[in-house]
Amino acid sequence: MSDGALVKVFDDTAALATAAAQTIASIAGDAVAAGGRFTIALSGGATPRETYMRLAQSPHGEAVPWSRTFVFFGDERCVPPDHPESNYRMAQETLLGKVPIPPHQVFPMIRGEVADSDAAAVAYARALGEVFGLRRGELPRFDLILLGLGIDGHTGSLFPGSPALKEVFRPVVAVHAAAAAIPERLTLTYPVLTNAANVIFLVAGAEKAKVVRTVVKDHALLPAGLVSPMNGRLVWMLDRAAAAFLGP
Repeated sequence: MSDGALVKVFDDTAALATAAAQTIASIAGDAVAAGGRFTIALSGGATPRETYMRLAQSPHGEAVPWSRTFVFFGDERCVPPDHPESNYRMAQETLLGKVPIPPHQVFPMIRGEVADSDAAAVAYARALGEVFGLRRGELPRFDLILLGLGIDGHTGSLFPGSPALKEVFRPVVAVHAAAAAIPERLTLTYPVLTNAANVIFLVAGAEKAKVVRTVVKDHALLPAGLVSPMNGRLVWMLDRAAAAFLGP
Protein backbone atom coordinates (compact mmCIF):
# COMPACT_ATOMS: atom_id res chain seq x y z
CA MET A 1 0.00 0.00 0.00
CA SER A 2 1.21 3.50 -0.81
CA ASP A 3 2.39 5.59 2.12
CA GLY A 4 0.35 8.40 0.61
CA ALA A 5 -2.95 6.63 1.19
CA LEU A 6 -5.63 8.52 3.10
CA VAL A 7 -7.42 6.61 5.87
CA LYS A 8 -10.87 7.77 6.96
CA VAL A 9 -12.64 6.17 9.92
CA PHE A 10 -16.38 6.41 10.59
CA ASP A 11 -18.44 5.49 13.64
CA ASP A 12 -20.38 2.72 11.95
CA THR A 13 -21.24 1.16 8.60
CA ALA A 14 -24.13 3.55 8.02
CA ALA A 15 -21.91 6.60 8.42
CA LEU A 16 -19.26 5.02 6.21
CA ALA A 17 -21.78 4.24 3.46
CA THR A 18 -23.24 7.74 3.56
CA ALA A 19 -19.81 9.34 3.32
CA ALA A 20 -18.84 6.98 0.50
CA ALA A 21 -21.98 7.89 -1.45
CA GLN A 22 -21.16 11.58 -1.01
CA THR A 23 -17.59 10.98 -2.18
CA ILE A 24 -18.69 9.05 -5.27
CA ALA A 25 -21.13 11.81 -6.22
CA SER A 26 -18.41 14.44 -5.78
CA ILE A 27 -15.89 12.54 -7.91
CA ALA A 28 -18.57 11.98 -10.55
CA GLY A 29 -19.38 15.68 -10.76
CA ASP A 30 -15.72 16.65 -10.96
CA ALA A 31 -15.02 14.06 -13.67
CA VAL A 32 -17.90 15.23 -15.86
CA ALA A 33 -16.90 18.86 -15.39
CA ALA A 34 -13.32 18.07 -16.40
CA GLY A 35 -13.77 15.46 -19.11
CA GLY A 36 -17.43 15.18 -20.01
CA ARG A 37 -18.07 11.78 -18.44
CA PHE A 38 -17.58 9.65 -15.33
CA THR A 39 -16.18 6.11 -15.43
CA ILE A 40 -16.45 3.84 -12.40
CA ALA A 41 -15.74 0.19 -11.61
CA LEU A 42 -18.03 -1.21 -8.92
CA SER A 43 -17.21 -3.78 -6.25
CA GLY A 44 -19.32 -6.51 -4.73
CA GLY A 45 -19.70 -7.03 -1.00
CA ALA A 46 -21.80 -5.93 1.96
CA THR A 47 -20.25 -2.50 2.51
CA PRO A 48 -20.49 -1.48 -1.17
CA ARG A 49 -24.09 -2.71 -1.10
CA GLU A 50 -24.90 -0.27 1.71
CA THR A 51 -23.14 2.47 -0.24
CA TYR A 52 -25.10 1.77 -3.43
CA MET A 53 -28.39 1.91 -1.55
CA ARG A 54 -27.54 5.38 -0.30
CA LEU A 55 -26.23 6.49 -3.68
CA ALA A 56 -29.60 5.61 -5.20
CA GLN A 57 -31.38 7.90 -2.74
CA SER A 58 -31.73 11.65 -2.37
CA PRO A 59 -29.66 13.76 -2.19
CA HIS A 60 -26.73 11.68 -3.44
CA GLY A 61 -28.47 10.20 -6.47
CA GLU A 62 -29.47 13.58 -7.86
CA ALA A 63 -25.86 14.76 -7.59
CA VAL A 64 -24.55 12.11 -10.00
CA PRO A 65 -24.74 12.95 -13.73
CA TRP A 66 -26.08 9.52 -14.68
CA SER A 67 -26.46 10.31 -18.37
CA ARG A 68 -22.68 10.82 -18.50
CA THR A 69 -21.80 7.85 -16.26
CA PHE A 70 -20.25 4.60 -17.53
CA VAL A 71 -20.33 1.66 -15.12
CA PHE A 72 -17.99 -1.32 -15.18
CA PHE A 73 -17.19 -3.98 -12.57
CA GLY A 74 -13.94 -4.74 -10.79
CA ASP A 75 -14.60 -8.46 -10.60
CA GLU A 76 -17.36 -10.99 -11.03
CA ARG A 77 -18.14 -14.61 -10.32
CA CYS A 78 -18.72 -16.61 -13.49
CA VAL A 79 -22.46 -16.92 -12.95
CA PRO A 80 -25.40 -15.61 -14.98
CA PRO A 81 -26.32 -11.97 -14.27
CA ASP A 82 -29.51 -13.01 -12.45
CA HIS A 83 -27.66 -15.37 -10.09
CA PRO A 84 -27.90 -14.53 -6.35
CA GLU A 85 -24.09 -14.31 -6.13
CA SER A 86 -23.71 -11.98 -9.11
CA ASN A 87 -22.11 -8.62 -8.33
CA TYR A 88 -24.00 -7.18 -11.28
CA ARG A 89 -27.32 -8.37 -9.87
CA MET A 90 -26.54 -6.80 -6.49
CA ALA A 91 -25.62 -3.48 -8.10
CA GLN A 92 -28.68 -3.60 -10.34
CA GLU A 93 -31.05 -4.23 -7.43
CA THR A 94 -29.55 -1.65 -5.09
CA LEU A 95 -28.46 1.11 -7.46
CA LEU A 96 -28.51 0.77 -11.23
CA GLY A 97 -32.16 -0.18 -11.49
CA LYS A 98 -33.15 2.83 -9.39
CA VAL A 99 -31.31 5.66 -11.19
CA PRO A 100 -31.67 7.10 -14.72
CA ILE A 101 -28.50 5.64 -16.20
CA PRO A 102 -28.76 4.60 -19.87
CA PRO A 103 -28.64 0.77 -19.97
CA HIS A 104 -26.03 0.77 -22.74
CA GLN A 105 -23.65 2.57 -20.37
CA VAL A 106 -23.62 -0.35 -17.92
CA PHE A 107 -21.14 -3.13 -18.70
CA PRO A 108 -21.64 -6.42 -16.82
CA MET A 109 -18.63 -8.72 -16.90
CA ILE A 110 -20.90 -11.71 -17.52
CA ARG A 111 -23.90 -11.37 -19.84
CA GLY A 112 -25.27 -14.92 -19.84
CA GLU A 113 -24.24 -18.50 -19.24
CA VAL A 114 -20.45 -18.79 -19.08
CA ALA A 115 -18.96 -21.42 -21.37
CA ASP A 116 -15.43 -20.00 -21.49
CA SER A 117 -14.15 -17.63 -18.79
CA ASP A 118 -11.03 -16.75 -20.77
CA ALA A 119 -13.19 -15.70 -23.72
CA ALA A 120 -15.35 -13.63 -21.35
CA ALA A 121 -12.22 -11.85 -20.10
CA VAL A 122 -11.16 -11.07 -23.67
CA ALA A 123 -14.64 -9.73 -24.45
CA TYR A 124 -14.57 -7.47 -21.39
CA ALA A 125 -11.15 -6.16 -22.31
CA ARG A 126 -12.56 -5.38 -25.75
CA ALA A 127 -15.45 -3.45 -24.18
CA LEU A 128 -12.97 -1.44 -22.11
CA GLY A 129 -10.99 -0.67 -25.23
CA GLU A 130 -14.05 0.56 -27.08
CA VAL A 131 -15.38 2.80 -24.31
CA PHE A 132 -11.98 4.26 -23.40
CA GLY A 133 -10.79 4.51 -27.00
CA LEU A 134 -7.65 2.51 -26.30
CA ARG A 135 -4.90 1.66 -28.73
CA ARG A 136 -2.92 -1.55 -28.43
CA GLY A 137 -0.96 -1.61 -25.17
CA GLU A 138 -2.91 1.24 -23.56
CA LEU A 139 -4.80 0.86 -20.30
CA PRO A 140 -8.12 2.38 -19.22
CA ARG A 141 -7.92 5.19 -16.68
CA PHE A 142 -11.00 4.98 -14.50
CA ASP A 143 -12.15 8.05 -12.65
CA LEU A 144 -12.96 5.77 -9.71
CA ILE A 145 -12.49 2.13 -8.79
CA LEU A 146 -14.23 0.80 -5.67
CA LEU A 147 -12.68 -2.17 -3.88
CA GLY A 148 -13.40 -4.38 -0.90
CA LEU A 149 -11.10 -6.43 1.30
CA GLY A 150 -11.26 -10.12 2.17
CA ILE A 151 -9.98 -11.51 5.46
CA ASP A 152 -7.19 -13.22 3.50
CA GLY A 153 -6.12 -9.89 2.01
CA HIS A 154 -7.67 -10.39 -1.40
CA THR A 155 -9.33 -7.56 -3.29
CA GLY A 156 -11.46 -7.85 -6.38
CA SER A 157 -10.71 -11.43 -7.35
CA LEU A 158 -6.98 -11.00 -6.85
CA PHE A 159 -6.26 -13.72 -4.30
CA PRO A 160 -2.99 -14.55 -2.51
CA GLY A 161 -0.88 -16.83 -4.68
CA SER A 162 -2.95 -16.31 -7.82
CA PRO A 163 -1.13 -16.10 -11.17
CA ALA A 164 -3.32 -13.04 -11.85
CA LEU A 165 -1.15 -11.07 -9.41
CA LYS A 166 1.71 -11.20 -11.92
CA GLU A 167 -0.30 -10.01 -14.92
CA VAL A 168 1.28 -6.91 -16.44
CA PHE A 169 -0.38 -6.58 -19.84
CA ARG A 170 -3.99 -7.78 -19.88
CA PRO A 171 -6.58 -5.53 -18.19
CA VAL A 172 -8.95 -8.41 -17.40
CA VAL A 173 -8.19 -12.06 -16.66
CA ALA A 174 -10.05 -15.20 -15.69
CA VAL A 175 -9.04 -16.62 -12.30
CA HIS A 176 -9.63 -19.83 -10.40
CA ALA A 177 -10.05 -19.13 -6.69
CA ALA A 178 -9.90 -22.67 -5.35
CA ALA A 179 -11.00 -21.79 -1.81
CA ALA A 180 -14.05 -19.79 -2.91
CA ALA A 181 -17.56 -21.20 -3.07
CA ILE A 182 -17.72 -20.11 -6.72
CA PRO A 183 -14.10 -20.43 -7.86
CA GLU A 184 -14.35 -19.30 -11.49
CA ARG A 185 -14.16 -15.50 -11.73
CA LEU A 186 -13.09 -12.53 -13.79
CA THR A 187 -11.11 -9.63 -12.38
CA LEU A 188 -9.50 -6.37 -13.36
CA THR A 189 -5.74 -6.59 -12.96
CA TYR A 190 -3.14 -4.48 -11.15
CA PRO A 191 -2.22 -2.47 -14.25
CA VAL A 192 -5.80 -1.16 -14.38
CA LEU A 193 -6.11 -0.61 -10.63
CA THR A 194 -2.86 1.34 -10.46
CA ASN A 195 -3.82 3.48 -13.45
CA ALA A 196 -7.02 4.82 -11.85
CA ALA A 197 -7.48 8.44 -10.84
CA ASN A 198 -9.15 7.37 -7.59
CA VAL A 199 -9.23 4.03 -5.75
CA ILE A 200 -11.42 3.70 -2.66
CA PHE A 201 -11.47 0.67 -0.36
CA LEU A 202 -14.76 0.26 1.51
CA VAL A 203 -14.24 -1.98 4.56
CA ALA A 204 -16.40 -2.58 7.63
CA GLY A 205 -16.67 -5.08 10.46
CA ALA A 206 -14.55 -6.35 13.35
CA GLU A 207 -13.67 -9.49 11.37
CA LYS A 208 -11.66 -7.28 9.00
CA ALA A 209 -9.69 -5.44 11.72
CA LYS A 210 -6.67 -7.74 11.70
CA VAL A 211 -6.18 -7.74 7.94
CA VAL A 212 -6.80 -3.97 7.78
CA ARG A 213 -3.89 -3.46 10.17
CA THR A 214 -1.75 -5.93 8.23
CA VAL A 215 -2.33 -4.11 4.96
CA VAL A 216 -2.68 -0.47 6.03
CA LYS A 217 -0.20 -0.19 8.90
CA ASP A 218 2.22 -3.09 8.46
CA HIS A 219 2.35 -2.72 4.65
CA ALA A 220 2.20 -6.49 4.16
CA LEU A 221 2.54 -7.75 0.61
CA LEU A 222 -1.00 -9.07 0.38
CA PRO A 223 -3.00 -8.45 -2.81
CA ALA A 224 -4.88 -5.46 -1.37
CA GLY A 225 -1.65 -3.97 -0.08
CA LEU A 226 -0.15 -3.90 -3.56
CA VAL A 227 -2.79 -1.52 -4.92
CA SER A 228 -1.00 1.80 -5.30
CA PRO A 229 -2.21 4.25 -7.96
CA MET A 230 0.75 5.73 -9.85
CA ASN A 231 -0.88 9.07 -10.60
CA GLY A 232 -4.01 8.89 -8.51
CA ARG A 233 -5.46 8.94 -5.03
CA LEU A 234 -5.87 5.94 -2.71
CA VAL A 235 -8.42 6.17 0.12
CA TRP A 236 -9.38 3.64 2.78
CA MET A 237 -12.86 4.24 4.20
CA LEU A 238 -13.35 2.14 7.33
CA ASP A 239 -15.86 1.82 10.10
CA ARG A 240 -14.53 1.98 13.65
CA ALA A 241 -14.67 -1.79 14.08
CA ALA A 242 -12.52 -2.44 11.01
CA ALA A 243 -10.04 0.23 12.14
CA ALA A 244 -9.78 -1.09 15.71
CA PHE A 245 -6.17 -2.28 15.43
CA LEU A 246 -4.77 0.74 13.61
CA GLY A 247 -4.02 2.64 16.81
CA PRO A 248 -3.93 6.42 17.20
